[in-house]
Amino acid sequence: MSNADLPVSSLPHDKELVLKVIPMPADCNANGDIFGGWVMAQVDLAGSVLPVRRARGRIATVAVNEFIFKQPVRIGDLLSFYAEITRVGRTSITVRVEVYAESLRSQGAYTKVTEAQVTYVAIDDSGKPRALPIQ
Repeated sequence: MSNADLPVSSLPHDKELVLKVIPMPADCNANGDIFGGWVMAQVDLAGSVLPVRRARGRIATVAVNEFIFKQPVRIGDLLSFYAEITRVGRTSITVRVEVYAESLRSQGAYTKVTEAQVTYVAIDDSGKPRALPIQ
């Protein structure tokens, strides 16, 4: 475990909290850890919050540019998903998502368990890319 993986005493203040969720027993594998695919689905949901606002309409996930599982997630951990927009193109928005776990046993101590970078594209009613509104 590197220093970057050690528990931290506070959550990010420079990113927006976009989702909080508690994984349940149905979300875990035979080892008692939460399925990576379940975490990926939650990251996709969390990552879409800021682009939907910016696009003022429909978006679609077009790329997972980076996905790093840093620590396992356990049943009952309270997961906090923080997001920030890192790039805005003509039709696309890239978001960085960081996921922190707070264990029921060590409340107030947070561990970064996942980080990802996901790109979304604004789409029209036909599912075709559309230009983002001028902000």
